[in-house]
Amino acid sequence: MKRPNPIQWVGYSMGARLPDSLQEWVRNDLTGKFAVPRHLVRGLFPLTPIFAAFLLFPGELWLRGAMVLLAVLLAGFYIIAYMPMNRVHRLGKHGLPEDLENPVRAGRRAAERAAYEARYGR
Repeated sequence: MKRPNPIQWVGYSMGARLPDSLQEWVRNDLTGKFAVPRHLVRGLFPLTPIFAAFLLFPGELWLRGAMVLLAVLLAGFYIIAYMPMNRVHRLGKHGLPEDLENPVRAGRRAAERAAYEARYGR
């Protein structure tokens, strides 16, 4: 599978659309295994200059570190909270179906649904 170069990835992490030749990579990035950790990294990456700027503030090192930690936790909270909407937006932007999901998870849910219907009926 072809991967984006570092410049393309930086643009992608900031919301840019990747070329159609990377559509399979985008599909795997948004729905594949480890999609959630990749989403966190992709969401925190554009904020790294802000986190670095906090380290330049005056004061004790532990206080500046606490500022960075608080900012990372707050950003992580919002990144996780808006993950489904962000995923749908990115899928649509790249021409993929917006309801696309992890094939393993979809297969597991279909098996659970079939087992439920076999046991309890429709």
